[in-house]
Amino acid sequence: MQPNANFDASKLARSLLRRSRQGALATLMPESGDPYCSLVNVASHADGSPILLISRLALHTKNILGDGRVSLMLDERAAGDPLEGARIMLAGRAEEAIGEAAKILRRRYLNAHRSAEAFVNFKDFSFFRIAPSGLHLVAGFGRIIDLKPEQFLTDIGDAAELLEAEQGAVEHMNEDHRDAMNLYATQLLGAEPADWRCTGCDPDGMDMQAGSATLRLDFPERVASAMALRKMLVRLAGEARAKN
Repeated sequence: MQPNANFDASKLARSLLRRSRQGALATLMPESGDPYCSLVNVASHADGSPILLISRLALHTKNILGDGRVSLMLDERAAGDPLEGARIMLAGRAEEAIGEAAKILRRRYLNAHRSAEAFVNFKDFSFFRIAPSGLHLVAGFGRIIDLKPEQFLTDIGDAAELLEAEQGAVEHMNEDHRDAMNLYATQLLGAEPADWRCTGCDPDGMDMQAGSATLRLDFPERVASAMALRKMLVRLAGEARAKN
């Protein structure tokens, strides 16, 4: 089935990748090849690919170390019949991060899951990133489609300056501009007032969270530098205040 003409499959897939905090992870048992499924917490890399923090004591981690092929199902947790909500089934390889790559995954994951601070330094825990090979999106009748990685991942090849400044921007927004965060959520995204905070920025937008609720603020234009990010956030704050 092909998507309807007014349906942006790539945008919905990117949104689910950014907003999801839990998912069903399927791995392969090395000896038998049998599938094994488990519930995991997830965050997203700057390019949108999923991040896992998992323990070597867990069976799914042992499976990954034997065979990195995995699939991950994420859904929008819609009220009512869960089958009426959008979901994605992402396939790829889970790759353990080391060195500087692990530091980046750690930062982004902890921004999304602050409770993980309690065990992130345990020696049996490691960060893994799923390098996608593709995904299958189901979003209702006439809205079922397969997407290639380039159709749902964010290009970060020219955004080194932005990514270097990202954590400072996240902390600045959360410490000094919580009023703007609330305006983004309520006036631009139609959410209820809450203790909204920033959990990440990338060339395509900003991720926001309040408790278990998550939002994705897409930028009207791509940004690739710290200055461009600052100008975009100021611009969007002005637009939000104008609607208030």
